[in-house]
Amino acid sequence: MNGFTFEWWWMLLALPLPYLAFRLLKEQRSSSLVVLPHVTGATVTRDKTEKIAKLFAILAWILLVIASARPVWYGDPIEVHPKHRDMMLVIDLSYSMSQEDMKQNNDYIDRLTAVKQVVTDFVDKRTGDRLGLVYFADHAYLQTPLTFDRETVKTQLDQTVLKLIGTQTAIGDGIGLATKTFVDSDAPQRVMILLSDGSNNSGVLDPIQAAEIAKKFNTTIYTIGVGAGEMQVQNFFMTHTVNTAEDLDEKTLIKIADTTGGQYFRARDAKDLATIYDTINAFQPIQKATQSWRPRTEWFMWPAFIGLLLVIVTVMIRRNDA
Repeated sequence: MNGFTFEWWWMLLALPLPYLAFRLLKEQRSSSLVVLPHVTGATVTRDKTEKIAKLFAILAWILLVIASARPVWYGDPIEVHPKHRDMMLVIDLSYSMSQEDMKQNNDYIDRLTAVKQVVTDFVDKRTGDRLGLVYFADHAYLQTPLTFDRETVKTQLDQTVLKLIGTQTAIGDGIGLATKTFVDSDAPQRVMILLSDGSNNSGVLDPIQAAEIAKKFNTTIYTIGVGAGEMQVQNFFMTHTVNTAEDLDEKTLIKIADTTGGQYFRARDAKDLATIYDTINAFQPIQKATQSWRPRTEWFMWPAFIGLLLVIVTVMIRRNDA
């Protein structure tokens, strides 16, 4: 729970000691009193001063005892994952991702919409990993640098639109840019999940060469090929078969995965895509080990300071009254 607590709470047992001393120890009184009528006013003033001094002394005692009990304010617990994985989500943003061939229930949705839905769920499960987003079309673009902030990753993924960086497919550049983000990383594991629905027809870096560079930086690449493949399409007069995945270069995607020790997957519909990301999630389990700490603020200095100040004031009052 958040709030105040006393680290040495047992020191509070000292609070009633002055009262017990007052009750148990008999006050020593003079055997004879001398009454001087002409100094009655001075006696009343002295009694008031004594009461103020006694009040200050009581408050000083209470504050000093509270200070000795070490009052501490604890904030919300903060979880730290001592070891994390760096994971880049590399997603094809070519115009062919607008193809509506991803079956979901009894309807068809476009490929990018299916990817957004599945990857968002995947990001939710990656507690403790640093995640980043790289898109590629005519060239590669770093949308989200590596971060522990999964909400930012999901938000930027949801806001993605086609034709943002062109209409072609630069797979090699996407791998190269994602690998570059790993260069200064000290994470013990580096993973890339590359999703594409076409073949490399843009950019300056060959996909296989890019995969070999990624391997040198200890990066594992999982590749996903998207596209329903052969579908029956109804027109005005007849039904004919079309291949919506004819541009998909599975051979290259398989080679990329094999080069880096990863695996290739094929997604023909939204259900396949969700299963693939669940499988990768199982292949790369999140780190369960965590360390937690709670921000702590010591408050003993305030009652101690005020208590000592009241002691000084009490001593000055008694000296002036002597």
